[in-house]
Amino acid sequence: MDHLENEPSMLEEPSLTPNVSNLKPFPSQNSKISTPVTDHRRRRSSSVISHVEQETFEDENDQQMLPNMNATWVDQRGAWLIHIVVIVLLRIFYSLFPGSTPKWTWTLTNMTYIIGFYIMFHLVKGTPFDFNGGAYDNLTMWEQINDETLYTPTRKFLLIVPIVLFLISNQYYRDDMTLFLSNLAVTLFVGVVPKLGITHRLRISIPGITGRAQIS
Repeated sequence: MDHLENEPSMLEEPSLTPNVSNLKPFPSQNSKISTPVTDHRRRRSSSVISHVEQETFEDENDQQMLPNMNATWVDQRGAWLIHIVVIVLLRIFYSLFPGSTPKWTWTLTNMTYIIGFYIMFHLVKGTPFDFNGGAYDNLTMWEQINDETLYTPTRKFLLIVPIVLFLISNQYYRDDMTLFLSNLAVTLFVGVVPKLGITHRLRISIPGITGRAQIS
């Protein structure tokens, strides 16, 4: 009985401490730093097109301390289904308008979905949660997904949805060149291009239009 009491318990409570295994070691005083550390969140650029700098040493460690709840939900079970439900509800909503036709209801559904999720994923920066020391303040939700790993299954799904929606909608307005070109432009430049690797961390500043939209 004595040796059983002295043995450690096989059941241990889960640790609630932050994950520190991925933290980078702090530079020693003897190490030589060739370039000064700059704060990417305070960077200002007068050019129309600019690129967001990589995080500082402190921000990278802050990002690894706790899971980013602002971006991890997109990988949860049922998250992909949300997009299908939103499209169906939009289609039903616009079909209730008096005098609505299939080509206009699908056009409004397509544009509302693409523009709405563009604002959500590509325009608003930061997180609505007070954690990680503001390490994500300069990143959009799209840039926070999957730790910035490009072309993951979730990212591919979010890229394919607007394309499929455009192809479905095109069956109803393909005889109307104006609607076709309008939906094509919105799908291509708002729904597809911002999700490509060439636009990752890219910022296009248009005075009076692209202001500083940020969650704080």
